[in-house]
Amino acid sequence: MENNTLKNFVEEVSSKQATPGGGGVIAYVGSLASSLGIMVTNLTIGKKTYAKYENELEDIKKELEILKLNLLECINKDAEAFKPLAKAYSLSKDSEGYQENLEKCLKDAANSPLLILKYACRVIELDERLAIIGSKISVSDAATSVMLAHGVLYGAYVNIIVNTNLMKDKEYASNMNDEAVKLLDEYSVRALNIYDDICKRISND
Repeated sequence: MENNTLKNFVEEVSSKQATPGGGGVIAYVGSLASSLGIMVTNLTIGKKTYAKYENELEDIKKELEILKLNLLECINKDAEAFKPLAKAYSLSKDSEGYQENLEKCLKDAANSPLLILKYACRVIELDERLAIIGSKISVSDAATSVMLAHGVLYGAYVNIIVNTNLMKDKEYASNMNDEAVKLLDEYSVRALNIYDDICKRISND
């Protein structure tokens, strides 16, 4: 699915098909956030003013490249996790192993957005550094990147709880929800602080 053209992708999202849905969209947005971070590194590396950060920028670029690809892979992972869940819901509740199968499908479906959430948190961490050591001409791109990642946090969270809230294993669901809430609370504030700081710096220049 990640090999689709942009037009095909948005048309599929717009259709009656269940996938790509919210999970696939946030994964794609996360990959775009990573790409903008990479753009910042490319616009900074090689400039004398930022020579002392060269090695660090190269490391950040490499990690963002990995995050970009991992998030693109999550488009398929999310879709693949949804297929058995949809099938499970279509079965009779009286069928053998119905609840056990449904429970497994719910857990698999929740794991994908949790992974996306964690990737987005890392993008925010890297953007935080790029906002400081990145070229001034690309600082708005760092701000855009961090706000895209900020949106991913919320999209990922709601795609987690829509599954955990249906689980019979309440301890598992509670632990996953707690982990997601902790990340959401910390990194949503962190992303907004990065964005606000960049806007203030731009305004004062």
